[in-house]
Amino acid sequence: MSRIRKLLAVALASGMVLGPVGPALATDEAPSHAMQELRRIFFADPRINMLTFHNMDEIFHTLPVRTRGKAKPMARAELPIDFSYSFRGETVRAEDFLERSFTNALLIIKDDRIVYERYRNLTGPQTKFLSMSMAKSITSILIGAAVQDGLITSVDDQVVAYVPELKGTAYDGVTIKDTLLMRSGIERSDRYDPDPNSEMTRLREATMIQNTRRATDEALTVKRRDEPGARFNYSTLNTTVLGWIIEKASGKTLPEYMSRRLWQPLGAEADGFFITDGPPGVGRATNGMGYNAVLRDYGRIGQMMLHNGKANGRQIIPAAWVRESTVPIGPEPADGEQTLGYQYQWWTLVNSNAYMAVGLQGQFIYVDPDTRTVVVKLSYFPLGNETPSEESEAFFRAVSSWKPASR
Repeated sequence: MSRIRKLLAVALASGMVLGPVGPALATDEAPSHAMQELRRIFFADPRINMLTFHNMDEIFHTLPVRTRGKAKPMARAELPIDFSYSFRGETVRAEDFLERSFTNALLIIKDDRIVYERYRNLTGPQTKFLSMSMAKSITSILIGAAVQDGLITSVDDQVVAYVPELKGTAYDGVTIKDTLLMRSGIERSDRYDPDPNSEMTRLREATMIQNTRRATDEALTVKRRDEPGARFNYSTLNTTVLGWIIEKASGKTLPEYMSRRLWQPLGAEADGFFITDGPPGVGRATNGMGYNAVLRDYGRIGQMMLHNGKANGRQIIPAAWVRESTVPIGPEPADGEQTLGYQYQWWTLVNSNAYMAVGLQGQFIYVDPDTRTVVVKLSYFPLGNETPSEESEAFFRAVSSWKPASR
């Protein structure tokens, strides 16, 4: 990768990596291999992520998640968001939130009706947005479906009972529940280190940029740091292993299983897709960070969770699974000043029954059962800037408290 690293400064300085990406910048000429690698390296860069985050199929290999038939339209009662929220001593108009918080798209659902839907930066209702780690929460839903289907007997089962390839590795002795809770004990955490020689950077380049390794390969060699269940340690590798379990238990690829057990019964209005870690026939779905869907279909996921696993009159996952996945447990001590707790791949809010699917750089599905509120926010935060994330949480709480006049 030293060759590519030497190109980085030149590429950004010259603007090479900026185009063509997206409908407004497309050309008939396919990008060179080197250009494609550069796009993959820089897709999250704040100079271009307002475009790349909704054009991932132009940058990576993908696998589809198919829907079926014509979707039932979501109920609507569009209203002005005529409220304010407080953030760091400042009173902010809700209408100003989109610009302040690097928003590509925002959806607010109250009492099962869309009351607000907005798109920015060349996006619209047909645009498919990158989930980042919201895909972890989707993976949790699929584990619940596999339990309901009898493909997984219990989350207390050992991981190796479903993936025997992991016998003798750091995952030997780890339960599915440990893995859901990010308490597997593995010596790996998600740290977005800019050091080009760091292990995380090398792994990302091998899987996502060069496609020379599968993301599951790391599970075969990772070391153990703690006893399983002892310590919270957030790692996408855990979610990758959960996806592997689903595939082994179901005999299907994860996109195939998701299509049949979630996307079609959910009544999704458009196909989704996963980024893969390799070309067709080789690559696997990056189920820890790489799903892409239209805004309203993310809203449908939130609505299904709000209704305890039910959508379109069908119990897609057990109500007990939704409760178990989202029980508030308070801040995780491993996260210092973190104000969020963590359950089965869902983040929980302190002093609230609300919970969230959260993705890097500002992707959110927020669900508040107490006020029957769902918010989906799809963003392009600068990497490492926590202020927009903290402000988003303040906004979500204000949306929960908001009582539109016509409700």
